[in-house]
Amino acid sequence: MSEIIDQFYTPLLIEHGFIRDPDNQQYGALGDCWKLSPEVGEGTYWTYGQKDLYDIKIHNFSFHEDFMLECSMPECLSITRYDSISGEELSPYRRLSAGCIKTFIGGYTPYKALIHKNIPIRSVGIEIAPAYYEDYLKKLYPEAQINPVDAFRKIDQTSDFPEMSRLLTEIKDYRGEGIAAKLFYEGKVAEAVSMVVEYQKKHPNKPAHKLSQQDIENLQIVAAYLSDHYAFDIPLERLTQIACMGTTKLKSCFKKYYDCTITEYVQQRRMSQAEYLLAYTELTVGQVAQTVGYSTSSRFAELFRKSTGLLPLEYRKNAQRK
Repeated sequence: MSEIIDQFYTPLLIEHGFIRDPDNQQYGALGDCWKLSPEVGEGTYWTYGQKDLYDIKIHNFSFHEDFMLECSMPECLSITRYDSISGEELSPYRRLSAGCIKTFIGGYTPYKALIHKNIPIRSVGIEIAPAYYEDYLKKLYPEAQINPVDAFRKIDQTSDFPEMSRLLTEIKDYRGEGIAAKLFYEGKVAEAVSMVVEYQKKHPNKPAHKLSQQDIENLQIVAAYLSDHYAFDIPLERLTQIACMGTTKLKSCFKKYYDCTITEYVQQRRMSQAEYLLAYTELTVGQVAQTVGYSTSSRFAELFRKSTGLLPLEYRKNAQRK
């Protein structure tokens, strides 16, 4: 068993209502499977680890009530793909989205997130420990000038990493046993790190441009305006007037400050409101689509599924389940 799993995740899982399920081999004979107590939720949490080097996790569970997760993560580098999720990270605030590759640097700040009730968390991820990226890799490749922490931080969250998505799918679908399985997982972890390093090389950092305090205040005004008017088609010209910036500068500064484009920001607001309306009202899907700013329910359904991993009616069925 991985030391990370044994020392950190096992106590955390027990604390939050998970029970060991040793006879469950839906993800293969290797690794440990846990299930949620029926009083808390339903579904499974599978994990496999190798000593103090790395662990692999596959989630497929949901909570009966909104769940606040707050914990101090161990020092690690993780990369995950969510296939279904509904919730928000709270420090800093960011909506959790399906269909993207997301990295996390553990060991620096506590992790805090609100997970919405009854919506399945389906994900697959890899987590590597300092013993892997600071010791093991440097012993194997002493001449290599790489900084895995910077490489993982570079990705942050992206929907444009298809090769990593394929690798994580291969891990999720694998059902090997014994030494063959151990070699498979070890190889996939090394391959994932290789992909992250290559991603950093292909996406070099642009020269840093520090935002002025006035620019920041203007961007915050733009964001507040977008949050109040997300359901409308807002001309870019109006936003440039609000921000007192040209089009190019506004787009660049907004992306730098909020870590997303203006279009992505509006879409996140629309999807958050759509989740609420589907969960707590009886509006039809078409009415929800129009309320949050989409003229056709088909386009809304497409974007909603991309965002949460579920179609609107699937989401409603889960969210309103007693």
